[in-house]
Amino acid sequence: MLGLAAAPLGYRFACYGPEADSPAGQVAELDSVAAYDDRAAVRTFVQQVDVVTFEFENVPAHVAEIAARAGVPVRPAGRVLHTTQQRLREKEFLHRHNLPVAPFAAVHSLADLHTALDLIGTPAILKTADFGYDGKGQVRIDAPAQAEAAWDAIGRKDAVLEQLIVFTHEISVVAARGIDGAFAHYGALENQHVNHILDVTVAPARIAPATAWLAIESARTVLAALDVVGILCVEFFVLADGGVVINELAPRPHNSGHLTIEAAVTSQFEQQARAVCGVALGDTTLRPAAMVNLLGDLWQNGEPAWGAVLAMPNVHLHLYGKRTARPGRKMGHLTAVADTPDAAEAIVRAARAALTR
Repeated sequence: MLGLAAAPLGYRFACYGPEADSPAGQVAELDSVAAYDDRAAVRTFVQQVDVVTFEFENVPAHVAEIAARAGVPVRPAGRVLHTTQQRLREKEFLHRHNLPVAPFAAVHSLADLHTALDLIGTPAILKTADFGYDGKGQVRIDAPAQAEAAWDAIGRKDAVLEQLIVFTHEISVVAARGIDGAFAHYGALENQHVNHILDVTVAPARIAPATAWLAIESARTVLAALDVVGILCVEFFVLADGGVVINELAPRPHNSGHLTIEAAVTSQFEQQARAVCGVALGDTTLRPAAMVNLLGDLWQNGEPAWGAVLAMPNVHLHLYGKRTARPGRKMGHLTAVADTPDAAEAIVRAARAALTR
């Protein structure tokens, strides 16, 4: 989607990754297939491009370092990747900058976990420090007696214990920062999850304007403090009193921002291309819209009925070109634009339901 958005601006797109026939590789002018640990292949790749960005935060940090040493700009910079790809570093960064986070403690051993539970209390969530997304690597602890089982469940790896936050809404702010420090955002987006995986996003979020402003200003602080050039998504919990708590950071275009392809003057993908290529950020004016994810579960009884949704007005289908449908795997999404957020949500939910009738 980044490559497709960059092409009309005159940019040519190359991708690097370990998977042949990847969704990005299908539309790239140059598709380099090699392991991230193949430093020679990474070096060869970066010497063929003018600027490097990444599509998810679990790319090893040495990839950014190799590009930087070769004199190729990496946007967002490797330090952003380093901070956001590890939960403890991310939480400590947020805490240092007085940004709202849940009470947390580092856990490196079972003894640490017991100490953290004494400090944080229960209920709490134990999260692996590395490589967690869509609820992976997380265990809820409701009583101290569950500590050892939780520690075993995450593989006895470095972790973070967080106080469980009681919230009324989950929202995200997808924002961009230009090479000149300019800031642009798409407002607060309302997210609904099923089994820890994003299911529906509605724009704008149906929350108080003051709460949306708090979230946007927190995102502005995050992007400035990290010196981000590019798109970064900040995920929040909304509290009953209208306050917000930051849950996670994602230094890239985000699933909750996919609806901007149809709903915004400048999509998050075009905005990413503009930012990393050092040109002016685009207009983020956003119409009411909603998006539903299409997971591999929809394929369990055969190919979904694509014709049903393609015949619907104001519904847009995006399939990502992934070869294998698996339960829980994001295979695509639907977006609807309407006069109100409620109407848009109703349309996309009905469209997804029509796929399996």
